[in-house]
Amino acid sequence: MHTIRVAASIAVFMSANVAAQAPRASDWPAYGHDAGGSRFSPLTQVTPQNVGKLAVAWTYHTGESGVRVTDGAQPALETTPLVVDGTMYVTTPLGRVIALDPATGAQRWRFDPHIDPQAGYGDFANRGAATWADPAARRGAPCARAIYIATIDARLIALDAATGNPCLAFGDRGTVDLRVGLRVAPQWYSAYEETSPPAVINGLVVVGSGIADNGSVAPASGEIRAFDARTGALRWSWDPIPQDARDPAARTWHDSSATRTGAANAWSVIVVDSARDLVFVPTGSPAPDYYGALRLGDNRYANSITALRASTGTVVWSFQTVHHDLWDYDNASPPALSTVMRDGKPVPVVLQATKTGMLFVLNRETGAPVFPVEERPVPASDIPGEVASPTQPFTALTPPLVANTFSPDSAWGATPAARAACRAMVAGLRNEGPFTPPSEQGTLQVPSNIGGAAWGGVAADTVRGLAVVPVNTIAAEVQLIPADTYDPREAQQQADRMGYQYTRMRGTPYIMRRRLVLGADRLPCTPPPFGKLVAVDLRTGVIRWQVPLGDLPTPAGGTMPHPSGAPGLGGPLMTASGLIFVSATLDRAIRAFDSETGRELWRGALPAGGRATPMTYEAGGRQYVVIAAGGGSEFGTGDAIIAFALPTGSR
Repeated sequence: MHTIRVAASIAVFMSANVAAQAPRASDWPAYGHDAGGSRFSPLTQVTPQNVGKLAVAWTYHTGESGVRVTDGAQPALETTPLVVDGTMYVTTPLGRVIALDPATGAQRWRFDPHIDPQAGYGDFANRGAATWADPAARRGAPCARAIYIATIDARLIALDAATGNPCLAFGDRGTVDLRVGLRVAPQWYSAYEETSPPAVINGLVVVGSGIADNGSVAPASGEIRAFDARTGALRWSWDPIPQDARDPAARTWHDSSATRTGAANAWSVIVVDSARDLVFVPTGSPAPDYYGALRLGDNRYANSITALRASTGTVVWSFQTVHHDLWDYDNASPPALSTVMRDGKPVPVVLQATKTGMLFVLNRETGAPVFPVEERPVPASDIPGEVASPTQPFTALTPPLVANTFSPDSAWGATPAARAACRAMVAGLRNEGPFTPPSEQGTLQVPSNIGGAAWGGVAADTVRGLAVVPVNTIAAEVQLIPADTYDPREAQQQADRMGYQYTRMRGTPYIMRRRLVLGADRLPCTPPPFGKLVAVDLRTGVIRWQVPLGDLPTPAGGTMPHPSGAPGLGGPLMTASGLIFVSATLDRAIRAFDSETGRELWRGALPAGGRATPMTYEAGGRQYVVIAAGGGSEFGTGDAIIAFALPTGSR
């Protein structure tokens, strides 16, 4: 009897301790709001009727707007903050973690991992942190709640959420070096990065990696790894390039290429389903992106959404969205977990939007398509030794969210001269429809390597049966140039004058050259809208509505529709009150749309582009909507975390 009473007392204490640390419905405890990445908030204080009253409530500056680098990408503020236990946690490109008062924006603490900004990073960003409350920890103990950040220089760091001090029991005094233990080590320091937040599931911290594109046939390997949330000890590792010859996927890497190839990494956001013990991993292309003659076959597990058993790291199922990728069609968008009704029954699903403009809806437990997918013939390669996949997967019920064909006759320009130049540019390229392989002639790629859907991804409202996706509609030009004809001086001139990017794919006979298909006025040659917000009905699979997202100015002497739409990077947020918040575009604004109709209801001005995903929470009885403004490069430089709210007393 005494033992039972003691056990009961312990159970009550533990449940009270966990409940005290559990996130509230009004919090934002994970990058995508919940661990499944739905980006859906139950808050309803801001509604379609009053959203027009939103105004800036507070602004916090991270202090990094003056950082300039001499090599590699410039820093981009892409963070989506967390709010949990009454504190907001913000991350920066330089790996700093900052704790703020969510009601005022006042700083509580700041951690600096002292990252060298001049290391030449290819994608200089940090999209957010993750958090975990230790159910066995005493309330108030150091690291009873931890904040985890994966930094651009490939460190996994655990911090005490209350103080910002490193969790000394984790790894080496709070840090795990993610470059250690890889199958293939990075060839240079900045060739292996971390830009997306970790995922936390059942006491494990799961991380992917960002690997430099196109540099060689054998860059760093792209293992997905799980570490003990308390100690930082490695619990399992999974390589998206199968190393076990008994794995059926290994047969899709011909001539033992799996043992030589790198990448296929997951640089986007990983999501989890704790109840099902599943980790959902969006993988990218194997190396190099545009030349596959040294890795013939479908290259299974690359370019896939793969479900791993969280407790072991073993594959439960895998669905490939692009076979034998030759177009840099990484699964850049985070998966989103949702539920759809089929034949009157709820079906747990994972939504995966792709750069090709597809929205795949897969059974969360089996990977089988819930909305039908069919293999369709696509063009063959004319590169010696290359064997493109003869078919690719297309969603058969939901049409592509963007056009995947583009002819010279449909070329657009704001002036007759611009249109004529665009037509001439497109007419000279190989263009046989979707998935036309790269060529020595030069190939038109539709959609481009930035999408379709980019890393902004999907938001899902299960109650309304709706998923929304921001997409780009612009095309790209890709060319493989024989290395023995390459003139670096001419290449530099064309890069400066025409916007080409050149990459020497070491180990191959080619230089890769690419650019977005833009006219002399820097506007896309594809017809507007240049960016869209698309809503898909999760009950029927049809597109419910689509509207231009963003607006670009009309060049002198030209004409164009308004809103024109604008190319963008960043994701959406949906709320239970029927609102969609999204920034993402070049025109330095955050917008609210009506979930039912797609009508724009409100626009808030930003000091720089919001190349991030907004979030929302409640503090002190007031709902806030927050966006990071400072997307870098053409989005403009900035370091602002901006919180919008209704005026006090106004509802």
